[in-house]
Amino acid sequence: MRRNTDIIQGLRDGIPIAMGYFAVAFSLGIIAKQAGLTAAIGFVSSFFTRASAGEFGVYTLVAAQAAYVEIVAMCLVVNLRYMLMSAALSQKIEPGTSLLHRLLMACCVTDEVFGISIAHKGYCPPAYTYSAALISTLLWASGCAAGIVAGGMLPADIVAALSVALYGMFLAIIMPHAREDRYVLYAVTASFVMSGACSIAPVVSEWSGGTRTIVLTIVISAVAAWLKPIKTEEEAHG
Repeated sequence: MRRNTDIIQGLRDGIPIAMGYFAVAFSLGIIAKQAGLTAAIGFVSSFFTRASAGEFGVYTLVAAQAAYVEIVAMCLVVNLRYMLMSAALSQKIEPGTSLLHRLLMACCVTDEVFGISIAHKGYCPPAYTYSAALISTLLWASGCAAGIVAGGMLPADIVAALSVALYGMFLAIIMPHAREDRYVLYAVTASFVMSGACSIAPVVSEWSGGTRTIVLTIVISAVAAWLKPIKTEEEAHG
């Protein structure tokens, strides 16, 4: 059955993501331990959040005994980029897919799961995204719980170095498409350059990382769509 094939492929593509997630979540677990979270609470919070910047902010605010409204507001601002990713992913879902599947796929979105879902040939079946998200989420939550148990036994520099693998994995997702399409390469290069520039530019550097990501995504994608629009199937055939 095609569904079984999609599940197997999703699990296969999700394993490298899961391995990178475990290393990053481990360092978050150490921060969560310092905030007073137990391994069980860390596992549950990571299972339903799956956002490194968002969780880091949450655990920091928890340690500072911030109000609930502050924690919710911070998560909303930092993770706004996922709204854009969900909107983009909706264009890869086969017409006729139920609203429930669309909502659940949006809940599965992370940077890396979004990357492999968008890169999927043709329409992205829900089973593929679900299975990739499941395996990566389990290791993400497990990594956080393991970090809490470790409680800072490892030096922080060693744990931080492990997170480099996650960025290398994300590059492995986007670079093959950049080699196939030079316009994708131009967009990727522009995103790297502008992201670095905005991180040190006056005023803009004071924005949150999530806000900068949203603005850059809209600007770069709009310019790319204007310069090199993708033709629909009807336009391609005249």
